[in-house]
Amino acid sequence: MRDPNAIDFWRGFALITIFINHIPGNTFERYTFSQYGISDAAELFVFLAGWSIGIATRGRDGNPEPPGRSVVRLLARTVEVYRAQLTVMLLALAIIAGAALLLDNPLILEWHNAGGFFADPIQSVCGMALLTYQLGYFNILPLYVLLIGIAPVFVLVGRVSLLAALALSVGVYLASLIFGWNLPSWPGEGDWFFDPFCWQLLLVLGFVLQGWNLRSDILRRWARRLFPMGVVIVLLGILLAVTEIRPDPMLVPEPRLLFTFEKTYLTPARLLHFLGVLLAFAPLYRVLAPRIGRIVGYLTQMGRNSLAVFSMGSILSLIGQLVRFQTGGGVLIDMLVAGSGLVGLGFTAWFVEWRSRSRSSRPRT
Repeated sequence: MRDPNAIDFWRGFALITIFINHIPGNTFERYTFSQYGISDAAELFVFLAGWSIGIATRGRDGNPEPPGRSVVRLLARTVEVYRAQLTVMLLALAIIAGAALLLDNPLILEWHNAGGFFADPIQSVCGMALLTYQLGYFNILPLYVLLIGIAPVFVLVGRVSLLAALALSVGVYLASLIFGWNLPSWPGEGDWFFDPFCWQLLLVLGFVLQGWNLRSDILRRWARRLFPMGVVIVLLGILLAVTEIRPDPMLVPEPRLLFTFEKTYLTPARLLHFLGVLLAFAPLYRVLAPRIGRIVGYLTQMGRNSLAVFSMGSILSLIGQLVRFQTGGGVLIDMLVAGSGLVGLGFTAWFVEWRSRSRSSRPRT
């Protein structure tokens, strides 16, 4: 297993934040950084996925691995994430249906867009397979499937020029904002909650920055120089969040998505805020790691096993929502839900690694 490192640490931090934020109204939600800025843990999660792709598609000597191997590696990961999405969706629908039966409350069947499945299971099952039918709070993995699936294009272009890969990504991003590109939801109306045409920029940005960081120390020098700007952006984000200042989508000029704070389209304001957060907090790991002991191991272990932990977190957050709904919430209930959830996420990460070690230690026939 990998030793503790900043990437796994922040990915574990993002996983915990997403778990807490996916239980809306709980006591601890107000202490997550998403309440004090424009961007949130979703941006961090996707960016780190791109950075990890940059690491995974290089050999131990730092040189790019053969293109065919990189493509196969990414496609295999795509299948793995796709399988996880189908499993998590099925479990979520079963939990919603079971809660409706147990609590004798058919209104629970309408939670998070689940009503469409129970009303028309035939089309909904097809939509699940196509990733066009998504439940609320279960819409990050479909984005992840698509982004990992198209990642080979940017990886191969990046072998020729990282700048060209970034330019291609920025071009798709700007066109999406100007023309409002998105994928449709089906069955039902509307579009994907996370527009993949826009969110791909964060994945590619992570991949490109990892490549530049590996080739020279220019990126590190610029990060140190821009650190004060990152702090200013973070403080401005806190001000906007606390005062709840948001541009009115009906009053901004065209194209409107360039000037709003829409999460769906990763609008420029959210992207700029995330880059500020990245600049301001990137050096923090070196300061924290020697001082927080086992917390580093806990977070990095979750970061190493992000897919399993994220999937379990999605299920546990849904159960937490149902518990709060039935009990009315409160500080004690929230402590129980959050505490048991954090234990469950930690156990999931441990179990995945224990299972991997057990398999590798078995004698081969």
